[in-house]
Amino acid sequence: MTTSPALWNDAALTELAECLELLTADGSVPGGVIAYGTCGGRPGYLASGLVAAECGDTRPGPQTRYDLASLTKVVAIWPLVGKTLADRLPLGAPIRHALPGLPADAPGGWVTVRQILAHTSGLRADTRLDQYRKSGSNLAELICREPLISTPGTQHRYINRGFILLGLILAAITEHRLDELTDALWRDLGMRHTTYGPLGRATDVAPTEQRFPGAPRLWGLPHDDNATLLGGVAGHAGAFSTPADLATYADALLRAHRARSPLGRWLADSMTPQAAIEPGLDRGLAWILADKGQVAYHHGFTGTSLYLSPATGRYLALCTNAVYHHQDNRTRLAPLRALALKAVANGAW
Repeated sequence: MTTSPALWNDAALTELAECLELLTADGSVPGGVIAYGTCGGRPGYLASGLVAAECGDTRPGPQTRYDLASLTKVVAIWPLVGKTLADRLPLGAPIRHALPGLPADAPGGWVTVRQILAHTSGLRADTRLDQYRKSGSNLAELICREPLISTPGTQHRYINRGFILLGLILAAITEHRLDELTDALWRDLGMRHTTYGPLGRATDVAPTEQRFPGAPRLWGLPHDDNATLLGGVAGHAGAFSTPADLATYADALLRAHRARSPLGRWLADSMTPQAAIEPGLDRGLAWILADKGQVAYHHGFTGTSLYLSPATGRYLALCTNAVYHHQDNRTRLAPLRALALKAVANGAW
């Protein structure tokens, strides 16, 4: 454990460290890293276990690269929408305005950017891009032609398809590939080791799942099949990052919020509740909101999480490759994620 940044409670850090150690000891995760800090300060790190058996005795640390899975939504697409898309396509405008040639009878074309970010679009919940293979048609049009499963704006349902569409829209409007846009974004933010895959197999890259006995483990490739079908570059998943880069990102967001810069105003707007998820939790624009709207966070299926609290100035990033052993990581990681939320929330200790 490093020296605790200001405003962090040592009891909270001890609980987080002990919980991570327990998860490593019982085989829930091979290992993991927690990055934590306060706006404007240097981050601290807690680490446990190994990167993976394939990496020998290499221990995870601030520069270990992890598959972010759905954290891609808030590390790639969400900031790009605020920076690039909002001025060209208002949040309340149908996305068809950004997709020339989309037929008027394509129901998905009438959903808005706001509804996609709030997961109230009514688009199909299953992603299943494999069904479109060899269709010869534009992917955005294929997704938009699918029947809606609910009236847009009326029901919260977590949907990957909307963020895939936002990635396609960003590329169409800017005339740049999504990975080109994110490379520029992450470079500007100082996130030097954040990128879309594929990555080479190395001891600083955390492997994930072995899909079939005897087959190679996923290593440097997205765990998400649909991201793989898109060449590893997708709006909903596919990015890789390090605990150190996530700390850099979180600190940049909190500093921007404090300075009321455009990025900070985008974060503030995004922390306005858009839809109820369950008692005590709301959906903002992309982010989940907790602690009466004072904390914004998001999870990734592979075993990652990111938490921000402008109210306390604290942030926390959790990086594990929990799907290395198990698919049921939501239950196994629940205690650690609950402690993380408590640690960043206002008045937690």
